Amino acid sequence: MLNVGVLGAGHLGKIHLRLLNESKKYNLVGFYDPDVINGKKVEVEFGYTFYENINKLIDAVDVIDIVTPTLSHFDCAKKAMEKGKHVFIEKPITNTIAEADELLLLEKKYQVKGQVGHVERFNPAFMAVKGNINNPMFIETHRLAEFNPRGTDVPVVLDLMIHDIDAILSVVKSEVKQINASGVSVISNSPDIANARIEFENGCVANLTASRISLKNMRKSRFFQKDAYIAVDFLEKKVEVVKMKDAPEKPGDFDMILQNAEGVKKQIYFENPDIASNNAILDELETFADAINHNTVPVVSLEQGTRALRVALEVIKSFQKE
Repeated sequence: MLNVGVLGAGHLGKIHLRLLNESKKYNLVGFYDPDVINGKKVEVEFGYTFYENINKLIDAVDVIDIVTPTLSHFDCAKKAMEKGKHVFIEKPITNTIAEADELLLLEKKYQVKGQVGHVERFNPAFMAVKGNINNPMFIETHRLAEFNPRGTDVPVVLDLMIHDIDAILSVVKSEVKQINASGVSVISNSPDIANARIEFENGCVANLTASRISLKNMRKSRFFQKDAYIAVDFLEKKVEVVKMKDAPEKPGDFDMILQNAEGVKKQIYFENPDIASNNAILDELETFADAINHNTVPVVSLEQGTRALRVALEVIKSFQKE
């Protein structure tokens, strides 16, 4: 078992603490929070060991799980990596690309591993169909949330849209060519609703919408590729896979056949992949343990987290051109 410590005991930090405490791949040593009153309260309520000194906690573990505000991700990760500790960092990886690039250098220098908490990669619906997503040429995503004051200190792109940016980058095997975006601040100082059009070198186009001022929650993505349409509902954990193949010479009575203007006939059929029930946060933490134990590349590497941040910041930069 890997000895692990958690930095940050806020809403998400407490979830990480509970899951790490339950995990058979980690031994939860304790946690640090700069708010001593909150730290002692969590210690009394849940029984986790509270460290008032961050360095003492880092020294006592193999892995540091960083669940602090984004502005402190870099400093926390640097402290841990310089002491030879592996780091799991909640998304986004850091506040700036310069910080993320430095963490990549530290990862190599100190021969440690890092993973970024892009949890939707572990959503069972996405995992069930990812193997079916092959060279998509148009992607549409909607990530809408009811208003919650927590997280409004950052633009909606870094709060919500970055989940879809990361998922898209994981299936589109091409470099980004151009980004055009619009963002509107409605009740926050930073944009609350945003739309981005990302064009890739291979011709793929992704249209992303994110909002944190919606009347209902929605997390849906649709992938269009040759002979297939794949829809993923990240919220309801459901998928829809519609495929086409050449129609048989003698279709059955219940076969769905389409004919285009050139007279080519295609048969439509549906696939229903199994969706395994899971806890995505636990899975991302435990696959990181596997990467450390087996010396393999983490599912969401620091490099991938940096790429997602780079695209997200380009989206935000595009707002300022309006």
